Amino acid sequence: MRDDEAGGSGELFDGGPFDRGTADEDAAEQSRTEDELRQAAAILDPVPPELRRIAVEAYALHDLDARIAELTFDSLVDAIPVRGVADPPRMLTFHTGELTVDVEVTPHGLMGQLLPPQEASIEVLSGPQAGARLTTDDLGRFIGDPPPAGPFALRLRTGDEVVVTEWLRA
Repeated sequence: MRDDEAGGSGELFDGGPFDRGTADEDAAEQSRTEDELRQAAAILDPVPPELRRIAVEAYALHDLDARIAELTFDSLVDAIPVRGVADPPRMLTFHTGELTVDVEVTPHGLMGQLLPPQEASIEVLSGPQAGARLTTDDLGRFIGDPPPAGPFALRLRTGDEVVVTEWLRA
């Protein structure tokens, strides 16, 4: 005999010890528990500010629309050594589509130019360190401090376009 035929409500568990409530009540309880756990974790085991900054910067590197500028010339690999020059500057050329980025790396700093000449904001990416921000002039030229000793890349914003160079060491 079915429960509803015997005059019952049709519910298998009516308010008994196994009654779990509605799905909305379950979701609300789960949300409250999750909020309490987040608050406890924030108090008892907070995320270190440096780790949070690194995570934000790592996400910022994730430009889905960014084009990668490939390294097409590196004077350390492609150039013929010049006799009598003890520490020549490193010359780099990156290409993507119609854009060329020429960069000279010296112990004194970065110097470069975008071809065709255009205005852009440039960020020197260096992993967990905050990137230096540079801007180009009317001729597409830019200058900045020496890059970090570790890996670095350049992120260029030209109008609506984002271009990121390959990563390399100075």
